[in-house]
Amino acid sequence: MTAFRRSLRDGVVGVAMLLLALLIIAKLDRDGERDFSGDLYVVDGDTIAKDKSRARLEGIDAPEFSQACKRRDGETWRCGVEARRRLAELLAAPGFLCKGGALDRYGRLLVRCRAGELDVNGLMVREGLAVAYGGYSAEEAAARRAGSGIWNGSFDRPEVWRRANGLDASEMAPADAGSRLFAFLRRFFGIN
Repeated sequence: MTAFRRSLRDGVVGVAMLLLALLIIAKLDRDGERDFSGDLYVVDGDTIAKDKSRARLEGIDAPEFSQACKRRDGETWRCGVEARRRLAELLAAPGFLCKGGALDRYGRLLVRCRAGELDVNGLMVREGLAVAYGGYSAEEAAARRAGSGIWNGSFDRPEVWRRANGLDASEMAPADAGSRLFAFLRRFFGIN
């Protein structure tokens, strides 16, 4: 066997072992998924809490509570308040349940929420009360076409608004390295 073939074989085996390790990590991450339910309350349009624990709706970014947006007719409306109100309305629906396993960089559980058969995260984007953030791009495109919510005028993307207003979540506890690795791998490989 030539040196080239040996190197090629070793490379293929190495890549296969890496892929197997990544699949095992993804499986372990899914097995670590837990419910976030019970006596929940809404913090803002993409964050819910229970006691002192917070969960962030995965794949979306809603206007901040004190953020305002402009409609096409020039009228200012409190889009952050409206996003929070709508999420609270959905949280009160029968069968509301959130599941997640990964933590964001601030230590919040990243969750996908449902109210019965309804995908709450996707609905917030589809109704124009949040932008897609790593997911839900089809829902955002539909909201843009329909001119729903924030897409019926002008607004600052929530992350831009937070920076401009000196808001960030850096005072929150950072997630551990393992959780950040799982979150990165899930995003990288598109695993939901």
